[in-house]
Amino acid sequence: MRITYKGDYALKAVLALSLNYNKEVVNIQAIAKYIDAPIKFLEQVLLELKKGGFVKSKRGKIGGYFLSKPPDSITVGEVIRFIDGPIDPIACVKHGYSGCRDVYKCVFRKIWQEVFLATSNIIDKITFEDLVAEIGIAEQIPAYCI
Repeated sequence: MRITYKGDYALKAVLALSLNYNKEVVNIQAIAKYIDAPIKFLEQVLLELKKGGFVKSKRGKIGGYFLSKPPDSITVGEVIRFIDGPIDPIACVKHGYSGCRDVYKCVFRKIWQEVFLATSNIIDKITFEDLVAEIGIAEQIPAYCI
């Protein structure tokens, strides 16, 4: 699995909007500042997220972006797959793959299948609500400096 810059910014944008879920729309400048992203590139990312049904936008002077569904119903895996495509480490992981004549006796295929399953089991269980809660906990931990 490889996460592109577009995928990384998409994840961070959805997280930023999750932090403001049911509060107010967030303008693109605020999102860009929060996730440290170039506005022009972020526009493209948000447009894709909008096409994917993850976000909606409101036009006008007080316009911006907001999540189209609750953060507890969006997983990290959904966003990654939508923006960056499949997470298979290699094509032969897919059931029914026939592009290689050695596919059923290949000792590496089992390894790649385990990598795929382990990755899926992590990213498909983590919702953006979980990440919001994690941020809330992290902000409550006092930091001591000497």
